[in-house]
Amino acid sequence: MHARIPIGLGMVLLLCGGATPAAAPGYHVAKRVVLGGEGHWDYLLFDPAGQRLFIARENRVMVVDPVKGVVLAEIPGLKRAHGIALADEAGRGFATSGSDGMVTMFDWKTLKVLGRIPTEPDDDAVLYDPASKRIVTFNGGSRTATEIDPAAGRAIGRILLDGEPEFGVASGDGRLYVNLEDTAEVAEISTIAMRVIRRWSIAPCASPTGLAIDRAHHRLFSGCRNKVMAISDTENARLLTTLPIGEGVDGCAFDPATQLAFASNGDGTLTVVHEDNPDAFRVVANVATRRGARTMALDETTHRIFTVTADLGPPPASTTAQPHPRPGIVPGTFTLLVLEP
Repeated sequence: MHARIPIGLGMVLLLCGGATPAAAPGYHVAKRVVLGGEGHWDYLLFDPAGQRLFIARENRVMVVDPVKGVVLAEIPGLKRAHGIALADEAGRGFATSGSDGMVTMFDWKTLKVLGRIPTEPDDDAVLYDPASKRIVTFNGGSRTATEIDPAAGRAIGRILLDGEPEFGVASGDGRLYVNLEDTAEVAEISTIAMRVIRRWSIAPCASPTGLAIDRAHHRLFSGCRNKVMAISDTENARLLTTLPIGEGVDGCAFDPATQLAFASNGDGTLTVVHEDNPDAFRVVANVATRRGARTMALDETTHRIFTVTADLGPPPASTTAQPHPRPGIVPGTFTLLVLEP
């Protein structure tokens, strides 16, 4: 039970900026939907125009209606599926296939496969840059990025990164930012020049993975595997601060309407950070999700967050090729979690 605040005092708090109701949302798991299906998962992408959720699942992409909780379709033919991007103007979608260094191109409306585009080995995260109208894949083990013309359906350029890229974001003006996992840096890329134009350290962050952007205030939010979120200033190419988050982060998002940044953590938590102003940030919640829910997608209209996980069994025996194999998934347990504020 909360103590009553006198009306006069409450007005003083509001006028002085002491009360920030948007800073402490009541995010909680509002819905659980068992989707089932075999295979591990990676990135999620929410499509606001089509109101669909895309989920990378090992050898395919699942397309889900998150409101009805049903699988609409599956896009086949991938080998170690990682990321999904949509080029709305071209009416096409793209999904990376890390084991064979290919991108599967599909029709945005019908979800039918249109072709496969070679990139480089270990293509992982992928995004659409609306300024240049190009698709860009980030190829981890190859330490490169590949630019694709979505209308022509072919690769048009290669960018050397001098680091292993993880997730990337577009600023909307022809610049991209990507976490470099092995060097704990952020690289700034010009999609027109097709090269890295700046880079900076985000230490003490280690192994940055998920990345989100506040475009209005030129801020980046990098989720780091040593349980911190590193917040950067892109105008001055420098680290501003770090904040504590959960363990096993793999996804981040930023909601411009609420000024909230999120980190989805494999330990079963969603860390929520409020941007009080462009130079002041604080953790306002650590929301319970489920163990393994390490990637996420945000619907900026409803402010819902989507994440997925499954019950995990014992890992298979290690081999020379796979010294640290992933644990198996208990059949029939792959589940979508919908969080609401």
